Amino acid sequence: MTISRRGLLFGLPLFIAGCQSVPNQQALYGDVPDEPYPLKKVPIEKIKPELRRQEVAYETPHAPGTIVVNTPERRLYHVMGNGRAMRYGIGVGRAGLALSGNAYVGRKAEWPSWTPTPNMIRRDPERNLKYAGGVPGGPNNPLGARAMYLYRGGNDTMFRIHGTNQPWSIGQAMSSGCVRMMNHDVIDLYARVDVGSKVVVIQA
Repeated sequence: MTISRRGLLFGLPLFIAGCQSVPNQQALYGDVPDEPYPLKKVPIEKIKPELRRQEVAYETPHAPGTIVVNTPERRLYHVMGNGRAMRYGIGVGRAGLALSGNAYVGRKAEWPSWTPTPNMIRRDPERNLKYAGGVPGGPNNPLGARAMYLYRGGNDTMFRIHGTNQPWSIGQAMSSGCVRMMNHDVIDLYARVDVGSKVVVIQA
């Protein structure tokens, strides 16, 4: 039996395509049963493709390990080096409430408790005063599964990179200034980041 050259050429791209490794993005947002508060799968179709976690080409002067928060893009980059970064979709602060410039991760916490800042209570007492005593960590906590606390000069800036129990807010500017991520993504970033890691926040 002979195979024509034309048939061979037509078949070759299909064979090559079948051998390529395609990342399973749904697996990145699957069930996470081994947490204190297990996370359920987030259907991939509910996450815009540009907001899904993925490794991307990223040229930057910042050293590997740096977190770059690009507020206008609604993206966070964790610099990996060699022109690569892990990119995440984020939610950012409303106009006038966001941090800008450099900071560093002063501490980290899993399933952190949350207390509204004095500024938050002053701006919206009806909403926030009832939480002045603090909210324990858990699925109803607005900081979600993880938090990284941003410091400058040894002082807490009161800004955080954290998870959220409102995943639909990712990609929007609606927080009280903090950077929010999907819980699946903040768990991934938390594992990559050390206390002391540099954070660069770019504003428009």
